[in-house]
Amino acid sequence: MQKRLIKKTGDEISALGFGAMRLPLKNGKIDRAKAKDLIYHAIDSGVNFIDTAYLYGDSESFLGEIITPEIRPKIKLCTKLPSINVRKYEDMEKFLSEQLNRLQTDYIDYYLIHAVDLKSINRLIKRDLFKFIKKAKDEGKIRHIGFSYHGPKEEFEIIIDGYDWDVVMVQYNYFDENVQASMEGIEYAASKGMGVFVMEPLKGGILAGKMPGKVEEIFKNADPDKSNADWALQWVLNNRNITCVLSGMNSFEQLNDNLKIANRTTPLSMTFEEMETVELAKRVMRDSLKINCSTCGYCMPCPQGVNIPECLKIYNEKYLFEHNGLINPSFMDYYQYVGGIMGNRGNAGLCNGCGKCLRKCPQKLDIIAELKKVKKEFEMPGMKYILAFVKYIGFPLYKYIVKILNH
Repeated sequence: MQKRLIKKTGDEISALGFGAMRLPLKNGKIDRAKAKDLIYHAIDSGVNFIDTAYLYGDSESFLGEIITPEIRPKIKLCTKLPSINVRKYEDMEKFLSEQLNRLQTDYIDYYLIHAVDLKSINRLIKRDLFKFIKKAKDEGKIRHIGFSYHGPKEEFEIIIDGYDWDVVMVQYNYFDENVQASMEGIEYAASKGMGVFVMEPLKGGILAGKMPGKVEEIFKNADPDKSNADWALQWVLNNRNITCVLSGMNSFEQLNDNLKIANRTTPLSMTFEEMETVELAKRVMRDSLKINCSTCGYCMPCPQGVNIPECLKIYNEKYLFEHNGLINPSFMDYYQYVGGIMGNRGNAGLCNGCGKCLRKCPQKLDIIAELKKVKKEFEMPGMKYILAFVKYIGFPLYKYIVKILNH
């Protein structure tokens, strides 16, 4: 696995990092056996950076179970302070102590302040954030400090210059090139010797899955053997200012594909023709994507039980993939995954406009307004009768038709 140097820390980091937010699940919980095998395979293949967070469910505790004393020196472990839950100085020390216990380690290599924008960082500074960082470093509990950014690009350099940070984590992909930190912000952080870690390189999987017909045609005409994920990861890793791309891999197929891409993509290795292909595909996609949601899940949980990321994802896919008609894949997905057919109801119509999701959204989306669009699109009057029809007639019929077509 190719490594990239962080000038400020001297660490050489694998170009591909393992993001532990989307580990494989079984019955709604981490599939510990499969996730362990995946992470061990990644480490054996040269991945030396594992990223998690306090807010990633049971992720920290799971990693604490599988990272043995023999494995610990081989990796750089990264986790995050849940800044949104910090009310006073003592909370920061409490969270760090709890995280060390969960991870079953004496130190954290890279400790990030989670989901930072200018307002949130100022709130933490007033609660003696920098005193906390110095104390934790002096005690050897954390080795390097940084933040994950979730604000507008206008604030990024202000925060970079506000402290002697070692690393930063940003959302970056070819579709979201100019949101959050933006290309200019990334270049600025790198110029200061900071490590730059990328989250959402595949935009929550959107850039890795099936694309609209016109986009598929653009990519296949350029290189019929290259996958959509290949184009997306290659584009990010081509940037010489990027240290590491974090991917939430939950299958061996995803992991092995990403390992191949990360091994062969060195900075500035893409040709002009390849860059032009991505730009063309991006322009076509922008004409189709209705809501700029990466399905990161920071808006969750919703007090009313709305599955916000899934609602917005299904709405986007309806237009991206031109799913038309009453009985279409997006309609079926909506009632299957959030409408209650599978037992987990989280449809957009449950939203009561409380607004708790708004301040947590990295993209600063007006989620309440977007959910109203989703409701209007999928939830007609008499939804309970539609749900009954879909559950007992439409969904079984749809699965039967798909089965016949696949044969």
